[in-house]
Amino acid sequence: MPVHESSPAPTHREKRRKKMERNDDEIGTESGKAETAIVEEKEQESSLTPNGGSIAGFESLHRLLCASLSPPVFQEVKRLLLGLNCGRAVEPINLPDPAKALSAKHDFDLQAFCFHADKEVLREHQTVRVGLIQNSIALPTTAPFLDQKRAIFEKLRPIIDAAGAAGVNILCLQEAWTMPFAFCTREKRWCEFAEPVDGESTQFIQDLARKYNMVIISPILERDVKHGETLWNTAVIIGNRGNIIGKHRKNHIPRVGDFNESTYYMEGNTGHPVFETAYGKIAVNICYGRHHPLNWLAFGLNGAEIVFNPSATVGELSEPMWPIEARNAAIANSYFVASINRVGTEIFPNPFTSGDGKPQHADFGHFYGSSHFSAPDSSCTPSLSRYRDGLIISDMDLNLCRQLKDKWGFRMTARYELYADMLSRYVQPDFEPQVIVDPLLHKVTYS
Repeated sequence: MPVHESSPAPTHREKRRKKMERNDDEIGTESGKAETAIVEEKEQESSLTPNGGSIAGFESLHRLLCASLSPPVFQEVKRLLLGLNCGRAVEPINLPDPAKALSAKHDFDLQAFCFHADKEVLREHQTVRVGLIQNSIALPTTAPFLDQKRAIFEKLRPIIDAAGAAGVNILCLQEAWTMPFAFCTREKRWCEFAEPVDGESTQFIQDLARKYNMVIISPILERDVKHGETLWNTAVIIGNRGNIIGKHRKNHIPRVGDFNESTYYMEGNTGHPVFETAYGKIAVNICYGRHHPLNWLAFGLNGAEIVFNPSATVGELSEPMWPIEARNAAIANSYFVASINRVGTEIFPNPFTSGDGKPQHADFGHFYGSSHFSAPDSSCTPSLSRYRDGLIISDMDLNLCRQLKDKWGFRMTARYELYADMLSRYVQPDFEPQVIVDPLLHKVTYS
């Protein structure tokens, strides 16, 4: 895991400041000025988690490269890492002053970008503004549960207010945002955070959705009171009028490392729903589902234009995969992908093990944030901070989805009948793999 380095000497910092100032318009942050960059460095030095969180002293890979490379080299590297949208770099956008003020006051990372689509003759642009929130917990896990929950509400309120001030149409929160991600511990007392779909957190979000005319996706630990109080990992979709449009339950449950989630809930039973909202057709692929290509495919076949991936994942396990899987899903399915991950290191009262040979420990590891957007044309935004709360916003022209379908023809050239036949045979007990063996492979030869 990356370790935070000590502060550079003043002369080095001055060089970095000048380099960041030259490249400032490419970062897409709302702080922007060199003086603010220095302040952020100081804040960073005082706010890192015990396990670190920076990348060689920087909040993200993008910021490290921007400060370390000359502008021409940075532009070329950025082109290769982030791709091009309609033939040009993904553009940063300016946000209203009230949103910037909330970011400064409450110390959360704020970035904003725009994905364009080509102009069409028969269709107007269909631009929607989307926001993602990543955050750490608000109180230690030893605090009373009710205090923890209320503190999270109060922590998120100004970030949601900033999204509202910025004119966000659709907002998504991180997986199980109302609680610590305690599913590593296997302790059942954390089940107290579970609530019905129309419970306290939903009511809190409904008020904000109505206030800002905003669709909000609220992933919670659900208690299904009508079915024996069964628990589910669920995303509640709240309409821009404050109504509950529907819900989706997590399709794939991990059983790897400290992800002991099947102690609490099992695979969902809601299929692959797409929710037609006032601002577009959206779906939610919760966390571990991003590792399953057919899960992404199913949301696309049902007509999703934006698929949200609210997650809680740690650096040691998945960070190299994080930017790849979302981007690949956006390309393969011709839709936008919005990836959200929580931040920070959550320390639990009782050490635990997970049968993987590691000694007992009291934390899951570092949740590395890095929330970002990916587009169907293979372009993507820079990521939010690796260790700080944040709000990332993107304007998306949904016309890009159809334009990329027309360009690549993935739906037309796919062989769904072959895949369906293969899968129908694979799920049968007497399945035999289609393997053709070289007849000479095991033939005995004599010299």
